[in-house]
Amino acid sequence: MQLSNEQAEYINVDDALSRIGGNMSLYKKLLGRFLEGNHFEELEKVLAGGSVDDALRQAHSLKGVSANLSLVKINSYSVQLEQLLKDNADYSSCLEELKEVFRITTEMISGILAV
Repeated sequence: MQLSNEQAEYINVDDALSRIGGNMSLYKKLLGRFLEGNHFEELEKVLAGGSVDDALRQAHSLKGVSANLSLVKINSYSVQLEQLLKDNADYSSCLEELKEVFRITTEMISGILAV
């Protein structure tokens, strides 16, 4: 599947397919599960609740899932957010960036699933 250069900055389909033996139908199934997972909403929920430990677990989980699916920008911001939470640093701008990247990436995933 060919993605534009901009899309490839968000999703590295070739990298993901190399992990699962080139099985595009499996990749689409995994992407569909990712969309159903409400990962970002859960992260926002635990952050609003003030639980740093729960937020760290959610950020770590999002980091892992996004790495496995080669969701490049989500992974990058998840890594940053996890570190900021560990350092007890201000994460607000990182969270806003992650929210926007998440929105763009999920739109791209919807496009991939429609093909």
